[in-house]
This record gives sequence, C-alpha cells and structure tokens, in this order.
Amino acid sequence: MAIEKGDFIKIQYIGKFDDGMIFDTTDEQLAKENGIYNPRGVYGGDVVVVGSGQTIKGLDEDFEGKEAGYSGSLKVPPEKAFGVRNPALVETVSVTRLKDQLQDKKPHPGMPVEVNGKRGVISQVIGRRVRVDFNHALAGKEVEYEYTIEEVLDDNAEKVKGLIALYTGIEDIGTEITDELIRIVVPIELSFNQRWLVTKMNIANELIDRLGIPNLEFVEKHPYVPREIGAEDIVEVPSEESSGADAPEAAIAEESEE
Repeated sequence: MAIEKGDFIKIQYIGKFDDGMIFDTTDEQLAKENGIYNPRGVYGGDVVVVGSGQTIKGLDEDFEGKEAGYSGSLKVPPEKAFGVRNPALVETVSVTRLKDQLQDKKPHPGMPVEVNGKRGVISQVIGRRVRVDFNHALAGKEVEYEYTIEEVLDDNAEKVKGLIALYTGIEDIGTEITDELIRIVVPIELSFNQRWLVTKMNIANELIDRLGIPNLEFVEKHPYVPREIGAEDIVEVPSEESSGADAPEAAIAEESEE
C-alpha cells in the first residue's frame, strides 16, 4: 500500500554532502566511523510521521507514494534541505552580553552561544564585539540522502514510543492505550530534560491528532528507592539524669514520606 501523509514510518538513512562526507545517519557503527556519533542519540532507525515536517522537506515529500521496503537516494537542494543562507541572520553582538556564557573563556569562531533565546555560532571576533551566525549549520548546502523505509507502523503503542524517541532520544517509555485515552508513563529523568519540557505539548497534540484518541495523560514514574540508615539518622536523646524520664540513650529519628 502506498505511503500517505499521516502515516508513521520507520526509516534508516545516511545523509551526505556532495563530496561524500557523511553528516548524519541512523547507523551507530557508521556514525562512530565518521566521527559524528552522539552518545545521547537514538540509532537503529527513526520513526517519523509523513508530512509533519519531522525531517527535511525534500526527504519528507519523497516518502509519499513509496511502499514499505523501498530503498533509494535523492539529492535535496538547500531550499528543501536546511534552508538558504540568510545574511540577515548574522548579527553583531557585544562580548559583554555573552559574559555569563563565556565565563573565563575567550570568544572564538565556531563557539556556540545563545542570544535572546536564539542559538548561534560565533563566526568572527572584532575587538569587543562578535559576529554571531544564527543560520542552520548546513544552510545553503545541497545534500544527498540514501534511505530505506523499513515499515509502516500500525501498532499505536509503537507509534507513541517511536515519536517520543524521535523528540527526546529516550526509548524506554511505558504506554497504556484505549479508544479514549493515551497514558504515557514518563521516567523521572525526563523531568530534567529541557527538550522534553519544550516539546511535550507538541508530542501530545501530534498523537491526539494522528491516533484519533481524544485524551492523553503524562504520568511521572517515581520509583521507591530504599536507603540504609546511617549515622546522620541517629539523634541524641536526653539521659535519665537530665530529663527525669525513662529513655534510651539514643533513638532513630523518624522520617516521613510524602
């Protein structure tokens, strides 16, 4: 069956420049061999929703009409890849505005910085001022992708896990799904994941819309971790001479758990 917009598909891919240099891949070993391995990344294939803009436009458009098992390649021009380079996205900023980020370091070309919530890279240092480029690092480049569509997902639980892994890089997610509710059990470490805090509403809206299930709950999982009683848990109790009451010399402090 031909793939359409809204389908959840699992893909493997290799992204290259014209000279053959690999800049992105779902193959862990290939990433290591080419010096682009990200220990926080998810390898082994990405799950994307066709037509949702979760990958570059040229690749997203190429999925439509294909079938599971398809393998091929295509060249993608800048305007359908990572954008045409925009000179207006290069700004001059005082070094003083970056002092909290620089700390004791000197600004230098290639240094990543953030200005007014925008992430960019220093392209030039001019005295006490720097030029910051807010263009995507691959803006203006034609790229080539080799990709395989491994499967079209039908199972709702796999769709949920795949989409969350795409956004957060975490695959170990518990799910409970009925006709009326998607319940996602969120591991405690995601509570400290900035990417999760920014994208969780987008994930919720995407799943409700694509799966046609009207309600979604995020449930935080807080596992109980027992701890051994240590010296800090021991408190001195007044002796019989000083208090006039029968009491042991020491007692274990009571703790309450909320």
